[in-house]
Amino acid sequence: MEAELTALAASGATAFVGLMATEAWTQVRGRVARFLARREGDDAVDAELEESREELIAARRNGDEDTADDIAAAWRIRLRRALRDNPEAAGELRELLDELAPHQAPAPTVTVTNNTNGGTYYGQVIQGHDISGLTFNSGGTAAPRPEPGTA
Repeated sequence: MEAELTALAASGATAFVGLMATEAWTQVRGRVARFLARREGDDAVDAELEESREELIAARRNGDEDTADDIAAAWRIRLRRALRDNPEAAGELRELLDELAPHQAPAPTVTVTNNTNGGTYYGQVIQGHDISGLTFNSGGTAAPRPEPGTA
């Protein structure tokens, strides 16, 4: 159960911080603040969220990803503590995240186009993004490579 709450807190922090730097933040900030204020009994949450937003925007403008990561980590810890103190809030946080999902920017897409014409290929060539766990089995032996200047 602890691992599930930790993962949920991480998802929440990622969503909240991701939205902070978008136009949608003005629409969702109140919902996030109310959720956190009910869990922590603190009315200053809205101001803290706005302060985090300003820090995040400044950090990203300056290319300071470490500060941006620190802001996300601080909210992740805060959410994890709130969920640890009140595990029943997990359902409410899931509902909130589902409601916020349409406001989140879609993941960037990457398009790679390769055109190859003619030539001799002596092995697999791969170009892409986030490639892992590949296995290649060749059915035979490769032809010997010609020495430069002899072919």
